[in-house]
Amino acid sequence: MNTPPSPPGVEPTDGSAVQIGALVPLTRPGWVDAGRHLLAGLELAVHEVNDAGGIGGRPLELVVRDTAADPEKAAAAVDELARLGVAALAGEYHSVVARAAAARADALGLQFLCSSAVLDALTEQPAEWVARLAPPQSRGWQIYADFLLGAGHSRIAVAAQPSVYWASGARILRDHLAPRGGTVIELDMRELTPAAVCDELADNRATALLLLVGHPEPAVSIVKSVRRDQRLAEIMIGAPAGQPEFAEWATSLGDDGAAIPFLRYLPERLSPLGTRVETALRERLAEAPSFVAFEGYDTVAVLADVLRARGADRARIAEFWPRVAVEGTRGRIRFSRTPGVSVWQWAWAPIQVVDRDPAEPDRFRILHAG
Repeated sequence: MNTPPSPPGVEPTDGSAVQIGALVPLTRPGWVDAGRHLLAGLELAVHEVNDAGGIGGRPLELVVRDTAADPEKAAAAVDELARLGVAALAGEYHSVVARAAAARADALGLQFLCSSAVLDALTEQPAEWVARLAPPQSRGWQIYADFLLGAGHSRIAVAAQPSVYWASGARILRDHLAPRGGTVIELDMRELTPAAVCDELADNRATALLLLVGHPEPAVSIVKSVRRDQRLAEIMIGAPAGQPEFAEWATSLGDDGAAIPFLRYLPERLSPLGTRVETALRERLAEAPSFVAFEGYDTVAVLADVLRARGADRARIAEFWPRVAVEGTRGRIRFSRTPGVSVWQWAWAPIQVVDRDPAEPDRFRILHAG
């Protein structure tokens, strides 16, 4: 950091930076590709805010902390950043980690705009200090369930690891599919090898397998085993959490990683702003930006608008969520209270089901939108 932080609630007049704490998974076991894309979006937006004059003439600055997919590490980072006097928090990709950060931020009275995590109950109680850009898991995974039914899948197996996030996803799928004639068969990956998963799929006559597991393992090994089992030649593999979005997936699996539908939070066509940002992100990343990079950019765009309107005083910032109206890369962003969601929520984030084209794995095909 270039300047010592000011105590919360104090508005410096010496041109010192307005600081935003950024929570990002940058090391294993965190999803490093997701963290890299998220940080690229955050940094690009900060650069553009400063080129446009900063926050009331003061530069905007990120104070980055690696969460490494560790909830305790994230909570400790929130405490540290609060002591440093950051005006707000941004970021995080992993839902379980974001939940720990959100609870701590709300307890400290520190504004946190969560970029990517989707758990509906991001906090145990309604939170005034926390807002979110990503759609709630219930909305996205119900859209994914509708896609499965529309594609003719009614016997769906889920290979799942223990996690609040995976358990929530399985419950959403089961509750949405059951009244519509669908069956969810749960496979516990604490007990099954990838080969045993193949046997279960064949025995249960499943037509689709959803990966509710970590990446790269055991996801990569499961995909390879299923693709090589002649009994399962017709089965569809799906990954609603978005594992195939990143280049690492294609690198690990090659052709086996194509035709695996996942959720992505982008519109069918980007706005002029989104198109310009996409070009700039591609230059920063040296590859096509994921939806996570756009979420990072939009996070800073919103926080910059809030800081311009309310200054860096935390108490004045907190009341501003329902007044936000910012043109983001994926649509106009406004926050509201959504039933069943504990934080301020952008209710209309776009949702797609897409996959990698087997004929051209670097190209994504839109299969369904909601």
